[in-house]
Amino acid sequence: MKLIGYIGSAILIIFGVLFILSAFSPQGQVGSLITGGILVLIAFGLIFFLSRKKASDNDGPANVTLNIDLPGNVSLESMKCQSCGGALTSDAISMVNGAPMVTCPYCNSQYQIVEEPKW
Repeated sequence: MKLIGYIGSAILIIFGVLFILSAFSPQGQVGSLITGGILVLIAFGLIFFLSRKKASDNDGPANVTLNIDLPGNVSLESMKCQSCGGALTSDAISMVNGAPMVTCPYCNSQYQIVEEPKW
């Protein structure tokens, strides 16, 4: 729907400019200048209306859900911090630039989770 509005605005701008230019010809009339100005104003008003974001688009931060598909049989064991040995929960794991990172709540060390080969 927006694309049709932008195309319509472009057409209105073209005709508005043509009317404005025709007002400055030897047979030009003041009415052509007024008509061209109105067409251009309508076109820019339509562009402004179409480019506004709706209030529902800015409700707050977007929720991102990350699903990890683990290959093979995976058994969940408790994770421990590599630095201090403290127990880690799922709250300590976050995605940073596409990599799973662990932040220890006890010693505040941060490192990337690395999957070791199975063989």
